[in-house]
Amino acid sequence: MAREMLPRPHDMSKLLRTPQYAAAAMRSPDALLDICARNVAENVPFQRIEERYDRIPEPVQRRVIFWSFPRNEHDIFMYSSLSKVPSTSSDYQSLPFHKGVRLLETGCVESVLQVGFHLSGLVHSSKPTMPLPPGYSMEPEKKYKVSVSFDRCKITSVTCTCETRDIFWCKHVVALSLYRIRNAETVKLRVPISETLFQMDRQQLQKFVQYLIAEHHTEVLPTAQRLADEILRQRSEINRIQGAPDPTAGASADAENSWHLDEEQVREQVKSYLSQGGYCSSNKQLNSMFAKVREMLRARDSNGSRMLMLITEQFLADPRLILWKSQGNPMQDRCRQLWDQLGALWVCVTLSPTSTKLDKVRWRELLSRWAQVEFCPLEDPDYRAPQRAAGGDRSDAVPWQHSRDRLSSSEDSSDDDVNMSEGPPPPASAPVPAQSSPTPRTVFHRHRRHLPDLDNEHLRQILAHDAPPPPRQCHSANYDAQGQAAVRALVKRLHRSVPEHLPTACARVNALRSHGYTREALRLATSIVRTLKLSQLQAQRRWEEEKSRVLARCSYSGVSQSPTHACQEGWIGHPLDPVGALFDTLAEASVLPDALGKCCYFSEPAGSSDDGSNVTPPRYHHVPVPGSRDRAETLLTLAAEVALLSLGQQRIMPVGLYAQEKACKQEDRLIAKLTEIEADGLLVAVLRCQTLLLLEGGPTSGLGQGIHPESVPLHTFAKYLFTTLLPHDVDLAQRVGLRAMRLPILEEIEDPDDATVSNLVLRRYPRWFTLGSIESQQCALASTMLSAVKDDMYRLRLVLEAAQLNIHGSTHLFKLAQDAFRFATSVDGPRPAMLLSAALELGLQVMRMTLTSMNWRRREMVRWLVTCATEVGVDALITIMHNWYTLFTATEATGPVATTIMSHTTMLRLNLDFKAQEDLSNAARQLALQCATKDPPNCALHALTLCESEPIAFETAYQIVIDAASHIMTSSQLFTIARYMEHRGYPLRAYKLAMLAMNTIYLVYNHDTHPAINDIHWACALSHSLGKSELSSMVPLLVKNVQCATVLSDVLRRCSMAAPGLSSPDAKRRPAKPLGYERPPLKALLEAAVAAYANTTHSRLTHISPRHYGDFIEFLSKARDTFLLAPDGREQFAALLENMRTAYKGKKKLMCLVRERFG
Repeated sequence: MAREMLPRPHDMSKLLRTPQYAAAAMRSPDALLDICARNVAENVPFQRIEERYDRIPEPVQRRVIFWSFPRNEHDIFMYSSLSKVPSTSSDYQSLPFHKGVRLLETGCVESVLQVGFHLSGLVHSSKPTMPLPPGYSMEPEKKYKVSVSFDRCKITSVTCTCETRDIFWCKHVVALSLYRIRNAETVKLRVPISETLFQMDRQQLQKFVQYLIAEHHTEVLPTAQRLADEILRQRSEINRIQGAPDPTAGASADAENSWHLDEEQVREQVKSYLSQGGYCSSNKQLNSMFAKVREMLRARDSNGSRMLMLITEQFLADPRLILWKSQGNPMQDRCRQLWDQLGALWVCVTLSPTSTKLDKVRWRELLSRWAQVEFCPLEDPDYRAPQRAAGGDRSDAVPWQHSRDRLSSSEDSSDDDVNMSEGPPPPASAPVPAQSSPTPRTVFHRHRRHLPDLDNEHLRQILAHDAPPPPRQCHSANYDAQGQAAVRALVKRLHRSVPEHLPTACARVNALRSHGYTREALRLATSIVRTLKLSQLQAQRRWEEEKSRVLARCSYSGVSQSPTHACQEGWIGHPLDPVGALFDTLAEASVLPDALGKCCYFSEPAGSSDDGSNVTPPRYHHVPVPGSRDRAETLLTLAAEVALLSLGQQRIMPVGLYAQEKACKQEDRLIAKLTEIEADGLLVAVLRCQTLLLLEGGPTSGLGQGIHPESVPLHTFAKYLFTTLLPHDVDLAQRVGLRAMRLPILEEIEDPDDATVSNLVLRRYPRWFTLGSIESQQCALASTMLSAVKDDMYRLRLVLEAAQLNIHGSTHLFKLAQDAFRFATSVDGPRPAMLLSAALELGLQVMRMTLTSMNWRRREMVRWLVTCATEVGVDALITIMHNWYTLFTATEATGPVATTIMSHTTMLRLNLDFKAQEDLSNAARQLALQCATKDPPNCALHALTLCESEPIAFETAYQIVIDAASHIMTSSQLFTIARYMEHRGYPLRAYKLAMLAMNTIYLVYNHDTHPAINDIHWACALSHSLGKSELSSMVPLLVKNVQCATVLSDVLRRCSMAAPGLSSPDAKRRPAKPLGYERPPLKALLEAAVAAYANTTHSRLTHISPRHYGDFIEFLSKARDTFLLAPDGREQFAALLENMRTAYKGKKKLMCLVRERFG
């Protein structure tokens, strides 16, 4: 018999190439009995046949029973595998379906018997295909009893003695079912057991029962005795019922006829996946279950809605909902995406074209009950209960924005929302209407609403007939007043044909497609797209009438200060994803037949797929629209038109982080699908037409003029248009790119990357959580355009000016400058000087923007600008040095800028002649002196370094340091410059700076770890090396400003030794022999050291603790060594000890330690 083939991987197709299929293809036509029996078996319950006829001939019964078993292997595959066809052989082999096929092909199915509507058999474990190595024993063979009940070509129940617990059928059930499908004629077939019993007499029946009990007495004897007792009681319940049950006679006529689905396993699996949290593996499994529901819906299987109901109940029982609600935390994004899929699937179910009124009532009651669950997630995940401010309205709130509250949706209105335009927002001065504690909408709110049935007259006509298209119009200038009237009439007529809110109409398209009504879905989708196109033309006509009045109140980028249009519920980012439904419906019908089975086009909602890397991109071709007389109108062009029209819609940024991210994901997904379509002549014409309409469409278009300040920018969409149109129409591509580069929300902000400004942007209402991503997309658009027009000076200048005008963030402008520099320097051969100059110009603007603001990348920006200017040439370097005060701080100018420019590496890179080098050096020295004058503490050292080769400039820089030393510069800065002077061979200048530094330093008695100690030692060593007079001038400053005894004693000992030499002519002034302690200048230093030790001793004793006694004894040892340097030092030290014993006699332990060490 003929069977349908299931698209599977290549290794699956050969499984179906069996002799039975070949024989079926060559057999003679079926007999009339088989044809009738096949139809009856598929549609009529066997009970109804028995009720209709007193006696049914056994041959007729056998053929009806024969044809009642499923004949399509696709159905077995659906209930024994994942929803998607596996892309790899290893994934396929792990499926229960493949394992069942292996069992069947290896002869593991035996003892198959069909009794009425019951099939049973034995399936044993598969035998090894290769002999086992020596020493290994084969596991004992296991046999599993499998039984299957079926009715009307559906398997209604399965049982197996294996331990498998899963949603899908086990491999043994698959093997038995496939055996029956592939070997239907050879399976032993018996009529229902009740018919066999009917043919027996009393003696035969008694023998039958006794033999049955004898063979299974341990299992059925208690049950048999109980039934016998019941039958012998005349008034028992069993005697009041006519007949007896027969499990082999098929299901009851009143029972629901559906495929077997283990509800308990569905609940357990969903509960298990949800308990794993937001892990990737659990999300994949749940996404797979949602995809299985879609597959069932498309097969018109009633288990689709049944399985979805079970999943929903477990989702609502998730304990994390209570936790998130009680803690006030938002739901995880992965979980929110799963809830979105759940809601989308319920929309498909509630809009099912095959559902009865009873089904709709039941679903509505079910959804209403779920919506009343306390922890049911809200439709808007970012919803927060409104709070009244004590001080009145917030000053940073946009009044009209409150009308966008998700508590009430525009879809609840009765207006024809198919129109592309909506009413204007309330004026800024309008008061906000008070709301009386509205109830937030749950995820099931949209599905509980009353939706028009398919018995609507206009809708039924659309679904039943292919309507001709309206006249094609591409531009407002192409039709006159008579044409405008025709357009208005067509729009009204089509609005009557699509009498629903647009997202709801598109959801109906998705529902038709989801339930396998592809032709009807295409007809409705075509009607909706035509309506949208004509509404677009009508909106353009209105814009032509009010254009001059609106443009007078617009900014330079076309943003209106008092907008007349605000689309508060955009199609991109809508919970029902209406545009995605339309596009997928039309595009799927345009996929090449040989590619449709490989690309898995029935995709999941945006953001729900975890990994789409293994999905093969589809290949499309043009399919004419049925009934259309326009050869240019194909399903693929309609798909492209609705995507372009929707992506170009002017829409207000939604409120909340999740809603904004969802809109971005839907936009990216739609653009990615558009990118997969090869732009041939028809699509390029559509692209040109729609681009022109969007550019001249006024405020209804995101690329038009007079748009709302809160409009979502279209940078990613414009980038797609630009790259696609560029090979065909450069002017149009450039025009759309320049128009889309604007960012209205930041037009009044200088640099949003500034921390202060950034906080103001984030605190505004509504908050633009995705602003950083939007700015990155804006930068990517500008970068793409710069790269494309790098060889055209005029176009490059236009793009550069647009970028400088519209990119308000310094970080993104810097990124654009880096991209331009990379494009210019990565080419082989001559580098495009225009693009290099553009990169430098962008870099200069970045420097000006960040000069007075805080940007953590400022240092990187400065280094990059020097590199870019070096690539441009010496003139650029001289220019930035001459104008340094508008670009850099003084520290940056003398540090990374001038130092890098004057480095040896830069000179080699530029390969300059002597005159150019001098010009560059003069500019660097001039910059250094200006910066040193402006900021001596931070720039003096760099200025001295840059001016070292020119004596006059060097002397000027040195004098700047001397003048600033007394009132601006710290001792540390002066010591650093002094050391530099000594290193360069200017010891006297170094000595003078050291003296100035010593005037500003001060160390008390306990500053023995002060960071200036090393500088003090160096200054004294420098003075000692220059001569006795220099040291004599240094010692008074040291004695005056340093009271730390250890520092004074260390300097004393170092100065008593021979002075170090200097590599300068002044080294001849070094003293020939060491200085004595008893003569100046060391005498005063020794006296100061002794006095410091005495004062420090008393200071430390005042607050000493026992744990510091050891350190104090070591300190006294150092003091004694210094005291002994003086002629009467022994007596002074003894007097100090005696004074200590008298003044601190209470510290007996300490005095004992002193006595032990010093006597």
